[in-house]
Amino acid sequence: MAIAFHCSTDSLRTWSGDALAVGVFAGEAGETTRTALAARFGAALPARLEQRRFRAKPGECLVLERLGETPATLVLIGLGEPAGFGYEQLRHATAAASKAAAASGAQNLGLALPLEGLDAAAAAAAMAEAVRLSLYADQRFKGEAEPTPGLNEVVLLGLVAGADAAATAAIAAAPALCSGVELARELVAAPPNVVTPQALADTAATIARDFGLELKVLERADCEALGMGSYLAVAQGSDLAPKFIHLTYRPSGEVKRRLALVGKGLTFDSGGYNLKTAGSQIEMMKYDMGGSAAVLGAMRAIAELKPAGVEVHMIVAACENMISGGAIHPGAIVTASNGKTIEINNTDAEGRLTLADALVYASKLEPDAIVDLATLTGACVIALGEEIAGLWSPSDALAAALLQAGEQGGENLWRMPLRAAYREGLKSGLADMKNTGPRPGGSITAALFLQDFVAKDIATRRRF
Repeated sequence: MAIAFHCSTDSLRTWSGDALAVGVFAGEAGETTRTALAARFGAALPARLEQRRFRAKPGECLVLERLGETPATLVLIGLGEPAGFGYEQLRHATAAASKAAAASGAQNLGLALPLEGLDAAAAAAAMAEAVRLSLYADQRFKGEAEPTPGLNEVVLLGLVAGADAAATAAIAAAPALCSGVELARELVAAPPNVVTPQALADTAATIARDFGLELKVLERADCEALGMGSYLAVAQGSDLAPKFIHLTYRPSGEVKRRLALVGKGLTFDSGGYNLKTAGSQIEMMKYDMGGSAAVLGAMRAIAELKPAGVEVHMIVAACENMISGGAIHPGAIVTASNGKTIEINNTDAEGRLTLADALVYASKLEPDAIVDLATLTGACVIALGEEIAGLWSPSDALAAALLQAGEQGGENLWRMPLRAAYREGLKSGLADMKNTGPRPGGSITAALFLQDFVAKDIATRRRF
């Protein structure tokens, strides 16, 4: 989707085009904006807003047409109270405005949203991303594509003089970032007969070919030679071959930092012999490769943006967790590539088994930080709900950096504890550890399990 973005210091009083979207705070905080709107569109506008009972509640959207020749459409977006208004609220307001303007048939849109207290570049980037991603539609699997309204041009209004240059530079990165997000969405949304371990490897190959990245795909025999018994135990029940994917971005010039991104790549999770039961939404287990989709999308964006000084390694241990005569049994003991033995007391806790060997592999690359993304355990959703992701890290510096990035990028993160005492729940009488602990604190014991497969010195590095 090609949308031209521009920045302007113009106000809502001076800009003209097909549609103008204005954010309005509730109550007295919105009076200044209402006054400006009345000055632009006539004294009768406040009465019209009252007639339509527009109260500027969060998420409230009012579309008014025939207010004059230009603009043809006025889109009012309720922002609620100004306290707490930040990048996340800015994204939601921009998305609502974009969809309403596009639905009205507008080709160019002026966005007048409050930017006070926000970094101009970060705010501009957030708005540009929100416009494109809100209008994205995946119609790959429909017999007849539905018409999708779009915008040709979006102008961000009200920037402080001098800030438009930084905002313009930030907007220039938005297409690459959105392309990465859209790739991740398409991988997650696609059915499991389309997104297989081979398909994830093919996606990595496309990124490598298009952007000049390095790619290594380890086959089953290669993984056996490296002693990846934990990962291969999960893969052995499927007829589809596992693919261990290592994609590398190397910057031109000096490498100052090295980062490893590890993504869980279960393209379908039946639960194995601990089969998911009715009501567990087994048909949704195609989503269990969401971590791999996220890191592949990130690499797509990184490859295009070409950040200086940072070398990035992406690792995905892709496979299916299926049932067959060759599938791993509950109670089996396997050996990971760092020599640790694991008693599998639940075959449905398979993601951590694949990630164990992926983290050992990533550690051997000697990165300054490892970021692991995974749909690892439903216990985290019970704890934090659908809109917040749990974050575990022994590094305060890395955790703070990720929380800040999440706030600017529209990803809600919450740092969770690594309670050492909970490690007792992973003890096995036969092996070094079990792959699951007791149900209480299940997401914490999952993180503690993974911690045993990361080189100890990585957690103490502070280069990120």
